[in-house]
Amino acid sequence: MPGLVTILVGNNPASVSYVTGKQNTAHELNFYSLQDNQPEDITEQKLLEIINTYNKDPKIHGILVQLPLPRHIDEKKILNAIDPDKDVDGFHPINVGRLMIGGKEAKYLPCTPAGIQQLIVRSGVPVEGAEVVVVGRSNIVGKPIANILLQKAPGANATVTIAHTATKDLAGHCRRADILIVAAGVPGLVKPEWIKPGACVIDVGVNRVGEKISEKTGKKIAILRGDVDFDAAKEIAGFITPVPGGVGPMTITMLMANTVKAAKSAAGIE
Repeated sequence: MPGLVTILVGNNPASVSYVTGKQNTAHELNFYSLQDNQPEDITEQKLLEIINTYNKDPKIHGILVQLPLPRHIDEKKILNAIDPDKDVDGFHPINVGRLMIGGKEAKYLPCTPAGIQQLIVRSGVPVEGAEVVVVGRSNIVGKPIANILLQKAPGANATVTIAHTATKDLAGHCRRADILIVAAGVPGLVKPEWIKPGACVIDVGVNRVGEKISEKTGKKIAILRGDVDFDAAKEIAGFITPVPGGVGPMTITMLMANTVKAAKSAAGIE
């Protein structure tokens, strides 16, 4: 049975929401799943000891530490402490290196970039030889999705450009993209006139721009907006993801897929 533990430090509302979604999905799939909640003031050493315990636990195949962590904890040290063979988030330097090499070496792809690739491929969008422009160079999305799509492999083999805050003529780069992936964290950054007619647009941005009262619960909920002007862009793009409800669910899906892969690997049936 695939085993997944999600470790949450503190009570950040967004992190609580993300972890809850991951755990609910794991339960629906009948995984052996644990939610390990730790206080905001946990010491770095104690958190490292907890991770080491799960590294040695044969029932746990995947370990996920929800980011961000409190300031007094070194995120790199924590992520590096996870057994690379249980790093189902794909952030350990060994797995990042495996991704760069590609092919069979790439054991676990980071969940959000892997989900983006699946969205594109399963929508029937041609990737091989396509002009891909990635707006954003984060270690979580921008860099890994660029590496995934430039590999000489099925669902990839594209020509990839990474654009960022220092890019000259950002609009010009976006306009030539057959596939435009935007992960800049700036609401409404990409204007509709920047989009090539018929292009595939993947909006990774989840920006809180205000609050509203939920009709269902009567409580305040965040108003979320993507990095792309969705209502205008959908009239031009051939494919486009909404925010919320686009990339987010795929991130959880690929986390589950990586956990299954880890369980198979541990059982010697990969």
